[in-house]
Parts: sequence; structure tokens; C-alpha cells
Amino acid sequence: MKILSLYSGGGGIDIGFGKNKFKTVLSIENWDKACLTLKKNTISKNVICEDIRKVDFNNIKNQFKFDCIVGGPPCPPFSKSRFYLKNKKRALEDDDSHTLANYFLAVEKFKPKVFFFENVHGFIFKPHEAALRYFEKQSEKLGYSITHKVINCADYGVPQIRQRFICVGFKKNLGKFIFPNQTHSNQDNDNNLFSLPWVNCKDAIGDLDYPLKEDKDKMAGSKHKHLLKKIPPGDNYLFFTKERGHKKPLFKWRSRYWSFLLKLSPNKPSWTIQASFSNNMGPFHWKNRFLRINEIKRLQTFPDNYEFFGNFSDQWRQIGNAVPPLLADVISKEIKKQLG
Repeated sequence: MKILSLYSGGGGIDIGFGKNKFKTVLSIENWDKACLTLKKNTISKNVICEDIRKVDFNNIKNQFKFDCIVGGPPCPPFSKSRFYLKNKKRALEDDDSHTLANYFLAVEKFKPKVFFFENVHGFIFKPHEAALRYFEKQSEKLGYSITHKVINCADYGVPQIRQRFICVGFKKNLGKFIFPNQTHSNQDNDNNLFSLPWVNCKDAIGDLDYPLKEDKDKMAGSKHKHLLKKIPPGDNYLFFTKERGHKKPLFKWRSRYWSFLLKLSPNKPSWTIQASFSNNMGPFHWKNRFLRINEIKRLQTFPDNYEFFGNFSDQWRQIGNAVPPLLADVISKEIKKQLG
């Protein structure tokens, strides 16, 4: 099945779909660093590095036919963090929400058998209700039956607690997609005898923990690096609050972002890998250091030999923004099975 990949980023969706004999014929991505990554790893022979609003879909239609469209439109308008930014509108009122309209413009133009759409789990929150209704109306108007669900990637073997909105649309004559059963579960809280335990950080990246000198001025935690060392693995700044019983509280309850001084536990999956690297925002390694690129690649289930273009922050952003290839593999395998 031939894929048109929109908002391709670092290629996470394409890697996963590629494992099930889907072939990315054309990738469209706006960021030059990500475009170079796509080319370096030969994700597609054809990469258009351009703002999607400037792409001529009519010209593309004369050259290619697609069975499947995949993409995760940039998510700031639907992100919970948008709520904390002054003078920033949300959902369809945000100028950046054009990415959603252009996704459906491509679906309308190329009429694929199936489309795969990914976004932050906040896509289903009440402030974004208009966006979800728009999504449903456009799918109906264009002749697609859709199934959507908020998925925790850890439930499908990804060593990361990462909740994402996933939607699969089938042309109506092809039926309706059914999500596969989860394969893993948090067996500390859920005694699910029919699934495997979540994959933990030690199993995912334990073999990559080797000594490395760090610049003392750029240690994890920044000016709070002395506090990071006192936080137990799997915890964050809330450890130093009155509500958690600390004798000398240093922070007010929920006064910072959740990821502030957030530390991994070797016995649990990673917390969500964010798109931006920060000196005091985690997750950090349980040994009180920054995670390395090869480690966050593992936590996002990218192959070890997959190369990202750009400096450290550029690579981190591409990895943090990506759909874990393993999740895309699981979903695409089920799409292929159900379409026959």
C-alpha cells in the first residue's frame, strides 16, 4: 500500500508502517532538519520540504496515487500547555490549526482507502470540542468511517507512558477499523493475566548506561541539581512539598510543570519524552543526569542505527515529537489485517 506521509517529522509513523509492507512514496515536511533526516534514512524517495499550505496537491495528484495517508499534524493548538500561555488561542481559533484543515484537504484530494491520524490526547478535551466535531464531520462528508481512541503507548510495548489520540479512517465500503487489544499493562495496579507487564526503563536502556563526564555548569537540574539528587527515582519536584510530607517544603503544590525535576524509575516505563530539551525539565536518568540521544531513541522505539540530522536539540525535538514506531507498527499491522 502506497503512503502519502504528511507532517512527517523524523519518520516515526513511516518506520512502523514500513514494517507491514506499506511504502512511503511521498513525504511532506516543513522543517529542513527533519527533511534531511527523512532523506538520510531513505524513508521516501520523494521528500517535499515546504509549508503544506504552499504545496500543489493538483500537481502531486498528476504524479502519484496513494492507498493510505498518515500524519500527526503539529499539536500546539490542542496541547494542555497552551492553556498556560498568555495571548494564545486554542483549538480551531488558533492560527496553527490550519494543519488539521490541510490534512483533510489531502484526504479529499487523494481519496485513500485508509488514513491514520495522530495527535496529543488533549484533542478530545472539552475546550477542543469544536476541533473534534470538525474532524468527525469532515470524515463523514468525505465518506470515511472513523474509529478513534486515546492510547497509552505503554499498553502496546513502548517503554514510555505516552498518551496519544489515534484515529483510523476506512472508506465506508471497507468497514470500520477495530483497535487491537492491548498487549501490555501496569500489573502493579491491573492484574491482567492476558497481557505482559509494561516494559521498564532498565530493560529498554539499561545497557546504554556508561560513564560520561558532564560539564558541571550544564548538569541535569540546572540550579536545582542538588535537589535532583535527593528526589527518589520516578518522582519529581512534588517530593519537596508539604502535601507529600516533606519536613522543609521548598515548592508549592502543583506550582510547576509536572516534568520539573522529573526523574525516571528503572522499574517503570519512562515518562513522556517532551519535544524540547531543558536543563531542569525531565525526564532525567535515575542516576541524576541528562538522557542521551541513543537513550531517548530507545524509549521512543526508534532503531539504534536510525540517524537524526541536526544538533543535539534538533535531534531531541524530532524524537520527542515522533509517534513511536512500535505503536505505528502495531496499528498498521491491524489495518493491513482488517483490509485483507
